[in-house]
Amino acid sequence: MNEDNPLPYRDLYPIVDRILEESEDDPGALAQALGSLDPAVREELLLSDFLNAYQVFYYYFREDPGELERERLILEPASALSTGVLITELEFYEIVFLVDSGEPVISVHIGSEVVANYRGTGAYRSALQFLEDAL
Repeated sequence: MNEDNPLPYRDLYPIVDRILEESEDDPGALAQALGSLDPAVREELLLSDFLNAYQVFYYYFREDPGELERERLILEPASALSTGVLITELEFYEIVFLVDSGEPVISVHIGSEVVANYRGTGAYRSALQFLEDAL
């Protein structure tokens, strides 16, 4: 269950189907169910096409980023988080969410330049504070 030997999707499907059904579109319940999984299985799911980027965002940060941001993240598969998903734009800044080595990362960009990079469960709040201070 790593890059060299990932868990096959046919094995992940029944797991994700069960936890999605049990959580009934409640992101908190889904985050709790994901937290109870074997870490290797959870990591596979968090970067799979079975979940969307919002579900992964909520799992890591346990907060809703706002209606427009939530809708944007819902439209992206969790698999896109390996390269990054745009959460929002504020003036000339872009906030991008990605997962690197099993850790959430929030990057603040101006164009293609990364001006701030935060890791861990406090990353989103730190990025918002950076923008508040910068603007």
